[in-house]
Amino acid sequence: MHLILILTALTIALLLRLIPLKIEHNFAKRWQYCLFLMSFPPLILLMTALAVICMGYNGKMLGFPASRFGYIISLLFIIFSAICLIKLSYEAWLCLEKIRSYPLKLVEGKWARILDISFPYIGQIGFWQPELVITNELIKILSPQHLQAVIAHEEAHYNNHDTFWFFWLGFLKNITYGLPNTEKLWEELLLLRELRADRKASEKVDFLLLAESLLLVTQTSVDSPSNFNESFSCAFSDNRLRERVDALLNPTKTTDSLNVYSGSWLFLTLLPWFTIPFHY
Repeated sequence: MHLILILTALTIALLLRLIPLKIEHNFAKRWQYCLFLMSFPPLILLMTALAVICMGYNGKMLGFPASRFGYIISLLFIIFSAICLIKLSYEAWLCLEKIRSYPLKLVEGKWARILDISFPYIGQIGFWQPELVITNELIKILSPQHLQAVIAHEEAHYNNHDTFWFFWLGFLKNITYGLPNTEKLWEELLLLRELRADRKASEKVDFLLLAESLLLVTQTSVDSPSNFNESFSCAFSDNRLRERVDALLNPTKTTDSLNVYSGSWLFLTLLPWFTIPFHY
């Protein structure tokens, strides 16, 4: 019976990930749609595996014997997930420790870690309260006005705690990398993260300055620093540059506010736990 639960959860996860990615004009709907397709499959698999482990491999469920094989599969998946989480956490900690070794400097009224590398980069790196990181190359390339624009963009990431939430999304991505459309959904969420930060920044600075900054940075960028993980950092990147610039030049009235129903699907991930009382 446990094996049936696992196969049911896996089938649901596969079917959801096979749903084609549709582009909504409404930002909130687009964000919720992508977040659901990215998060629900790994969460339902995790909850099913944990429920099976809690029930154990002895006894019966609805008259069917518990499956030792299903129990072992669940245990292996949880161990694999734990290893992924430990690995990501360790890599993030090493990155943060390295970042904190760089000098602090006041840049346009904001304290930032200054990296002396020949690459134009600015980003938030860390967990709940990340560090602002800027390279000397970026300071050379951008005027003070353009620097204020990109710093406003990074401040939006900071206020939304994007580094924290995308660390966990990156973890969910890693444990289900074999499912269809995982990479497409990840790239879409990264883009939506940048679009949201762009829009928030344009409320404080001239959106034209922000668009120009995007073009100036990407014209001189080749590759991002290899030790900056997108799950752990939010950078002023060129993620689908044209769509970001178009969104800045043609702003639409959107809202990020979520109603009580927008995250209700999270309760559905707990359904496997309701099968525990039927195990005896």
